[in-house]
Amino acid sequence: MARALYIHWPFCAKKCPYCDFNSHIREQVELAAWQDALLADMRAEAAAAGGEPLTSIFFGGGTPSLMPPALVETLLAEAERLWTFDPEIEITLEANPSSVEAAKFADLAAAGVNRVSLGVQSLDDDALQWLGRLHGADEAIAAVETAQRSFDRVSFDLIYALPDQSPDHWRAQLDRAISFGTSHLSLYQLTIEPGTRFATDVRRGLFTPLDNDAAAELFAITQDVTGAAAMPAYETSNHARMGQESRHNLTYWRYQDYAGIGPGAHGRRGGFATVRHKKPENFLTAVSQRGHGISEQRLLAPSDQASEALLMGLRLAEGVDLSALQSRFGFERTELIDEAKLAQYIGHGLVWEKGSRIGVRPDGRAVLDGLLAEIVADALVAA
Repeated sequence: MARALYIHWPFCAKKCPYCDFNSHIREQVELAAWQDALLADMRAEAAAAGGEPLTSIFFGGGTPSLMPPALVETLLAEAERLWTFDPEIEITLEANPSSVEAAKFADLAAAGVNRVSLGVQSLDDDALQWLGRLHGADEAIAAVETAQRSFDRVSFDLIYALPDQSPDHWRAQLDRAISFGTSHLSLYQLTIEPGTRFATDVRRGLFTPLDNDAAAELFAITQDVTGAAAMPAYETSNHARMGQESRHNLTYWRYQDYAGIGPGAHGRRGGFATVRHKKPENFLTAVSQRGHGISEQRLLAPSDQASEALLMGLRLAEGVDLSALQSRFGFERTELIDEAKLAQYIGHGLVWEKGSRIGVRPDGRAVLDGLLAEIVADALVAA
C-alpha cells in the first residue's frame, strides 16, 4: 500500500546546464488543463495504490514553485479526499530561491505545504552564474530567510566539487550554509550527466571536471563539518538534524511503496514499477485518452526488488536489515550478499554489521558505488 505521493511539475524558467531531470521550458502553460490532468492521474493512481493515509507528499520538478498556490491547494485537497492524511504528514515543495517565487511562500504554506526544499546550489555569485542559475547569492539568502518564516521545516541544496574548487572555498560555503540554522541540507557533488550541456562542454574541452582525489577531499570535509554541526549524513548526500530527515527520501531509500503522478514520475506499488509519459504534451494526451499518464507498468521479479532494496538501503546511514529482506523477498542471506566480500570490507573499516543489520561506514561512502557492486551477491544482480 502506497503511503507517499510524488507529484511532478515539469516546467522550469530555464534549463540548467547540469540538469538531466525531466524539465521543460514552455512559453505558455494551460493551468486549467494541467489541473484537470493531474487530478485525473491522481484519481487513477489512488484507485490502484490503495487507501492508507498518506505520510508524505512531495512536489518535485521541474520547478514546482512556479505552480500557483491555488493549484497546489486543489491537488492537496484531492489527495486528502482520496487517501486521507496522517496527522503528522510531511508536505514538501521544491522551490527556486528567486524573489518572485519566494513571494509565494506564505500562500504556499497556507495551501498546506509545511516543508520547502530550496535549489540554492551555491552561495557564491560566480559559481551561480557558471551553474546557469537565475538567482544571485543575496537573493538565495533572502529566500532562505523568507522560507524559515513561512514553513515549519526548510532544506536547501548545494552543489560542490566544481572545477578548481578548493577545500577552503567549500569549507567556507558549508560553514555559512550551516549558520542559517535550517534542519536539512542536500549536498551533491557535481556529476556530469549524459545529454546535458555540461557533458557537451566537457567533450568540447571547455572545462575539466574536478579530479576524483580532490572531490574525495571535499567529500571528507563535508562529513567532518556537518557531523560537527550535528547534521550528519543520513544518506550519502543528505544531512539532517536528528528527527528532521525527509520522509519522502526515507520512503524511497527504504524501498517502501509510493505513488507517482505527473510527467515522467516514477512509482512503486505492490511489486509493480510505474513510469509516466515524460513529455508534457504526451502526458496530457495519455490522460485525456486513458484517464492516466502511465507509459509503462511492469511487475518486478523478487530478485529485482531485493537487489534494488539493498542498493538503495545501503545508501542510508541506518543500513538495511538482512533478515527483514529475507522475509520480504524469500531469499537466503547468502543469496542477498557476498559473505566473503562483506567480511573483507568490514575488516577494512568500510562496512559495519550489527545483528542482522549491515551498513556502510563514512569512509565507505566515498567509494559507495564500487562497494555496493562488490557486496550485493552476483547471483542476485544477474537474476
